[in-house]
Amino acid sequence: MSVTNIYEETVFVEGSPCVVLDSVSMTYKVPTTASSGDAQDGVLARSFRRLSGKPAQVKVNALNSLSLVVERGESVGIIGRNGSGKSTLMKLICGQEQPTGGAIYASSTPILLGVNAALVPDLSGDQNIVLGCLAMGMDRGTIDEKFDSIVDMSGLAGAIHLPMKSYSSGMGSRLRFAIAAAVDPEILLVDEALNTGDAQFVDRSRKRMDELRDNAGSVFIVSHSLSTIEDMCTRVLWLDYGDLIMDGDPKATTTAYKKFISRLGKGYEMQAYHLRDASRKRLVAAQVTSRVSGRRRVGEK
Repeated sequence: MSVTNIYEETVFVEGSPCVVLDSVSMTYKVPTTASSGDAQDGVLARSFRRLSGKPAQVKVNALNSLSLVVERGESVGIIGRNGSGKSTLMKLICGQEQPTGGAIYASSTPILLGVNAALVPDLSGDQNIVLGCLAMGMDRGTIDEKFDSIVDMSGLAGAIHLPMKSYSSGMGSRLRFAIAAAVDPEILLVDEALNTGDAQFVDRSRKRMDELRDNAGSVFIVSHSLSTIEDMCTRVLWLDYGDLIMDGDPKATTTAYKKFISRLGKGYEMQAYHLRDASRKRLVAAQVTSRVSGRRRVGEK
């Protein structure tokens, strides 16, 4: 597989990447109270909708065309304002939703924290460990072997025997993370869960994700905690209203994003958007192409 950047240089990816996004986009149709919301439909469609009492709909571009190649051993952070497409991107990668455009390829089934672990509030924490691990394909012998390490990772101690509905949101998130990380997934996606818990849990989760990367896996993390992103990631994506703005070094990307948010917060919108647009112009956008027989060097015809 090769990636062609905007300068028409072809760079071959060594080995098999974990995740490839090829011109992926996502558009939703949502109800609207605006009278012009159904203007894109024909006259008959609008008339039928009015007669049936159904609300008008408008298209929302949650994610614009995006191409990425994520290799083994990478930990990818995803940052951006609310509504920028972060959670949409995670749902597309794990297969929870299908893109309206483009294609996604993964070397194995991605595990999205809190989705694959189908936990039941009325059951105790220890019962949910068994249930969640069975749902992700473990046998009882493996569950028994990993049970103590899952409890240790969650930090729930004696609370593991209480009904999960008695847990705080942070306790529930820590248990979901512990279960999801216990299956040794090649591709793990974490959406905001690492913002909860004490310093000890953060240290444990950081060590666990280091182990996943060392075992030739990849991790995707969505978080509003930029310090978490900087500490745990080797690469950061900055999304803004469906567009990829930056893709690169964690410190450089988070610093640019913080400057953007700071200017917005102070009311300097023109300066903020100028900074964002300048960052996007410097982005080396990938284009995924099929590898042909033979190997060429960068820029070689």
